[in-house]
Amino acid sequence: MQEVFNRYKNYLEAEKNASPYTVRNYTTDLLDFFQFLGTKKISPLNEVNRYVMRDYLAHLIGLGLVKTSIARKLSAIRSFYRYLLREEMISTSPAANTSSPKLDKHLPSFLTIEEMERLLKTPDLSTPQGQRDRTLLELLYASGLRVSELVSLDLGQVDLDTREIRVWGKGAKERIVLMGKPAAEALSAYLSQGRPKLSGEKKNRVLFLNRYGERLTKRTVQKNLENYASLAGIAKKVHPHMLRHTFATHLLDGGADLRVVQELLGHTNLSSTQIYTHVTKSQARKIYLSAHPMAQEEDNKLEDK
Repeated sequence: MQEVFNRYKNYLEAEKNASPYTVRNYTTDLLDFFQFLGTKKISPLNEVNRYVMRDYLAHLIGLGLVKTSIARKLSAIRSFYRYLLREEMISTSPAANTSSPKLDKHLPSFLTIEEMERLLKTPDLSTPQGQRDRTLLELLYASGLRVSELVSLDLGQVDLDTREIRVWGKGAKERIVLMGKPAAEALSAYLSQGRPKLSGEKKNRVLFLNRYGERLTKRTVQKNLENYASLAGIAKKVHPHMLRHTFATHLLDGGADLRVVQELLGHTNLSSTQIYTHVTKSQARKIYLSAHPMAQEEDNKLEDK
C-alpha cells in the first residue's frame, strides 16, 4: 500500500501539477482515511464500499469537523480512487457516489473604495520597506494576484512599459495580469530606490525583498497588511486574499465582463468567478435606477420637484 500511496503522490506532483499545499492536504487526508480503515481492518484497495464510506462520513461528523473540512477530505479520497481506476487497480470507485455535505455559501469580504484608498496611504514612503509595502498593496489591488504569486515574482516577470506581469498560478498555469498607473509608479519607485537599499550587496532576481535582502514571505505580507489595516482604521479582518476579492468586486461593479475577470484572476472555471457577481448596495441602486423604466420615470419626477 505504501508503494501505491507514493506513486499517487508523485502523480499529483508531476502530472497534475498540484501545488505543495494541495499535495500536503490530500496526502494528510488520505493518511487519516487509511488510519480509520486500519482500525476496522479494511483494505483500502479492495474492501472499501459505499457502506464503509458512509461509516467514515459519520465518523468525521462525530469528530465535530466543519463541513468544509469534511468536503476536502472526501475530495482527496475521490481523487485517490480516480487514480486507482485510471491505473486499473480497481474496477469501480467506492467514493464516486458519496456526496459531500452541502456547504454554506458566503459572499467574499471586500473593502470599499474609500477603505482601499486609506489602506494604500498607510505605508511610510520615506523607508525602503514602506516603498516595498506600498507597491505590494498597489499590486494586490490592481492585479488581483494571489499572495503566493506575488511573493514568488522575479524581476524578469514584470514589464513596466506595458504594465504587464507574467504569472505562474495554480497548476503552473501561465497568465498575464495588468496594473494601472498608480501601481506602475509605485513599482518604478521601489525598483529605483527601495529595492537597492534592501538588497545591499546581495545579487538576486527576486522582486520583493525583506530587510535581509531575501525573498519576502507570505506570512510577513499578512502581518504587515494587518498592521496597515489597523493604522487605516479599518475594522474588518484584512488579509491578502481580501484584496483579491476587492479587485474582482470593484471590476464587476464598474461594469467589467465576467469572463475578463475570470481570465485576470486565473480561474479555470467560470463558476469560481461567479461568486463575485454580488454588487454593492450603491451600485445596485445605480443599476436599478438606470435600467428599470418605472424607476427612471419616478427619478425624473423627483428631479422636477
